[in-house]
Amino acid sequence: MLHKNKIALCLLLVVLLILPLSGKGVSAAAAQQSSHIDAVLVMDASNSMKASDPNQISGEAMKMFIDMLSTRGDKVGIVSYTDKIQREKALLEIQSDADKTDLKQFIDQLDRGAYTDISVGVKEAVKVLKQGAEKGHEPMIVVLADGNNALDPKSGRTESQADQELSQSVQEAKADGIPIYTIGLNADGKLNKNALAKLSDQTGGKSFSTSSADDLPQILSEIFASHQKLKIVPVTAITANGSYQEVTINVPNANVLEANISMISSSPVDVKLTDPSGKEQQIPSANVLRSKSKTYSLLKLLKPEQGDWKLQVKGVPKDKIDINLIFNYDLELDMDPLPSTTVKKGDSIDINAYLVSNGQKLQNNGLYNNMSAKLIVKDLDSGDTKEVKLTNKGDHFVGSYTVEEKHQYELRARAEDKSFYRETKPVTISAKTAGAGSTQTPAPSKEDKKPFPVWPVVIGVIALAALAAAAYFILGAFRKANKGFVGQMVVEIRDENTGEKTYPQYKRLTAFKGKFNLHQLLQLAPELKETDKVIFTPGKNDRLMIKNGSACMVEKSGRAVDASRGAELKSGDRLSVSLPQVDKTILIEYLV
Repeated sequence: MLHKNKIALCLLLVVLLILPLSGKGVSAAAAQQSSHIDAVLVMDASNSMKASDPNQISGEAMKMFIDMLSTRGDKVGIVSYTDKIQREKALLEIQSDADKTDLKQFIDQLDRGAYTDISVGVKEAVKVLKQGAEKGHEPMIVVLADGNNALDPKSGRTESQADQELSQSVQEAKADGIPIYTIGLNADGKLNKNALAKLSDQTGGKSFSTSSADDLPQILSEIFASHQKLKIVPVTAITANGSYQEVTINVPNANVLEANISMISSSPVDVKLTDPSGKEQQIPSANVLRSKSKTYSLLKLLKPEQGDWKLQVKGVPKDKIDINLIFNYDLELDMDPLPSTTVKKGDSIDINAYLVSNGQKLQNNGLYNNMSAKLIVKDLDSGDTKEVKLTNKGDHFVGSYTVEEKHQYELRARAEDKSFYRETKPVTISAKTAGAGSTQTPAPSKEDKKPFPVWPVVIGVIALAALAAAAYFILGAFRKANKGFVGQMVVEIRDENTGEKTYPQYKRLTAFKGKFNLHQLLQLAPELKETDKVIFTPGKNDRLMIKNGSACMVEKSGRAVDASRGAELKSGDRLSVSLPQVDKTILIEYLV
């Protein structure tokens, strides 16, 4: 007979093997708390953009979008296209201001090309997101184009082929919940607005068009706000007179994580800032960040104090300065679970919705003061939508809905004030009667009620536990040698003699087991043979271990590392491996 402790250990192992199957609820809850963005910015780099946007304001607008993102956690990729991919940057997780600078410098370095094929840019953007987006983040694509396709006649590619490829990419985006926001720059009056609007409509994004590139920073602000369920709060528009002019910036409550104050103008501006207590703030400082470019200045206030801030702005005389405000909140709207999702016509359904911060019901009742809420009811059978006003109780919203037909319905609550809105996750209820074919399991007869076979079951459990324990140790050894990889690597090769780099290549790691070397990742190119002693093995928590047994020099995030005994890589880490024999450097970014 097995010792009691051994039996307990075996049963514990069985439980441990089963537990991962029931972890779904935990990861879903964690995902609900995230409000980070994974964005790919797609830019038309055709020569015609020179006429549409001679001052390259499109790039300035994209840079402003990047500056409005949170200081940590959001991810951004960039795709520049003509009738082919000109340049691209894989999703980069923003961990510091240096990461934002890296992205903005990349935009400044983009080149032009002769032809245009929007399907190329959208297809690549979808691929970049599918390969690098993080679970729980909000994905999005922003496309900026200036007109219809202009295909290279020598390529043999037809409009029909381009349209088909675009349609396929849009369907992929829609299936993966990726909204596509489009901006049409209509400088020459030839913009195909309907085509761009269709891209956005099909994927749940929004479409914008303008005849002036000067409007682009404002449009990018609206896209940022829309995707984050925020609202732009217009502060004022002033005409500069060469002196400091004062405007009031009201921070409405203590739940503001960030306040983005954008100042859009044709010339740079000088600014001063005073907090609600009257103390002048140093710009920049730990809690007041400043970004500026040719057409905009952006102040980002981190966890700003509630109250009226005084902003003083000085610009070039007669220059118009548009000042807008976008708040970023750590808030979600949640709703009590319904007693049942199966209802009858005429049933009254009680709704109780409330704001949540960091997974907890909001304790600061003052935020509710200026908010209104409603229940949005969509009849899934007829397609009709109805709104029911919810009552603000000071710290939650209540109301009820009476089921009108024997239909299926989707319910979601929405609460808003002048600076943001939030919606609950939709809940589906059904008032349809059960189908005629439904059956109910009959109760067992007296003859069926036999004594429960206790001892055979106990013996079976013990045997199963013993088998599970043996399997655990055998599988442990097998898994160590055959452990799989997750994520991907983005690889570029730089020629140190010319400075030229290859286009980024995305290498999925799931095909490898146990270990692989860098030479395999580089498709065994003969001239790169010295990388065959740079070995990668899987680490814990979706990390990688690199061990360098070659003469190559390895740098991690710009600093040399001794990888001869092994070094750890986490998602977002970047390596450069210098090959002395061929004067080339392999640039690698690891993404999960």
